[in-house]
Amino acid sequence: MAGILADKKVLVKDEAEGSQIYNKGYFGNPLSGGGLELDLLDAIYLLEAERLEIRSNNNPVSHAMLMSEGVKAINEFEIQYLVFRDMRMRGYVVRRGPEPGDFHVFPRGGAPKKTPSKWWLLAISERRIFDYGEFSKILDQVEKSKKHLLVALVDEEGDITYYECVRKPPRGNLHSNPLKSQIKGILLNDRVLVEGHAWVNLLQKSEFFGKKVWEALQLSLCEALYLVERGDMNIVNAKTKRAINADTLKRKAVEVQKDFHLRYRVYCDLKKNNMLVKTGFKYGSHFRAYKGDPDVYHAKYLVHAVEKDFRTSWPELSRIIRLAHGVKKEIAFARVLERSVEYLRLKRVRP
Repeated sequence: MAGILADKKVLVKDEAEGSQIYNKGYFGNPLSGGGLELDLLDAIYLLEAERLEIRSNNNPVSHAMLMSEGVKAINEFEIQYLVFRDMRMRGYVVRRGPEPGDFHVFPRGGAPKKTPSKWWLLAISERRIFDYGEFSKILDQVEKSKKHLLVALVDEEGDITYYECVRKPPRGNLHSNPLKSQIKGILLNDRVLVEGHAWVNLLQKSEFFGKKVWEALQLSLCEALYLVERGDMNIVNAKTKRAINADTLKRKAVEVQKDFHLRYRVYCDLKKNNMLVKTGFKYGSHFRAYKGDPDVYHAKYLVHAVEKDFRTSWPELSRIIRLAHGVKKEIAFARVLERSVEYLRLKRVRP
């Protein structure tokens, strides 16, 4: 079959040939007067598959010539083509989508104008910067269209890693209830100590606070401040023996942990969502979060608190996601906004 390269498109003028290409894979757009108009992505793929010959001024057009035309017309065209090609080879019908997405992906066996698309797909080079604010705007539009967002990250060797992106808070079933008890805590430096068998048992059995060290209980600064603000704990400074209030404890916490305010906002929000929250240090994140009793549930999420304008490299993001995947957890980036916390959950998938 022969197509003609013209104005960044490839035209298949023969109606029968155009119909055959379209019906077997839904490539291109049928023309009202017969024939088929192909995007450069479609044309290169069909050329590779030896389903189409392409000519310009009666001369054959090569794969490299088509790629050059694409690069001149579209930014990161080569990245888009690698992703388009991979999804096509996996059996999906892929069509260009409206910005800010790159493609609409239809389920296997589906067809444009007959089947709703399954994903909005972004094709991204590993060298691009992840900007949470810009990414959140993309998710706004994806959610309005009631689709799911799939990110295809292309490395310098052309290998592709796929991430499914969902903006949804983790939720558990561990309800927080005031203890109706004035527990005494001792501020050491970067943690709070609780002594007394009854108090230790109460804190551990109610919401699994702290970690037992011999007969005492060590609380993180987030746990201690949460209990103070809830009215369940009074704290004294181990050095001065003076009582300290919540504001003083916050100041002390910031002295030893500069991003404490950020972390504490996320800690409180997770508690509000009935999650059990523990440190995620050994996994390279701020928190690990359980849906409930840790003897029944494993920690499903690793949660990392980030600022509103958080930016990082995609390789760094990929490292964090891969680590979470390797320990059978899901990473959630908790973006701290003025009045709320927004959670972006990223999961490595195979489409």
